[in-house]
Amino acid sequence: MAYVITDDCVMCGTCAGECPSEAISEGDGKYVIDPNACVDCGTCADACPTGAITPGE
Repeated sequence: MAYVITDDCVMCGTCAGECPSEAISEGDGKYVIDPNACVDCGTCADACPTGAITPGE
């Protein structure tokens, strides 16, 4: 299951720069992860300074 970005996102862009599959892009008020491109590596979650990225359910 793809990772998801919660409303705790502060739009810093750290996650997008770390994503090896380029699955993260700017959304409306927060970054979003394309579930079809996400490879579930967790790199974005590890890089997020606010803990706004969690495994999807």
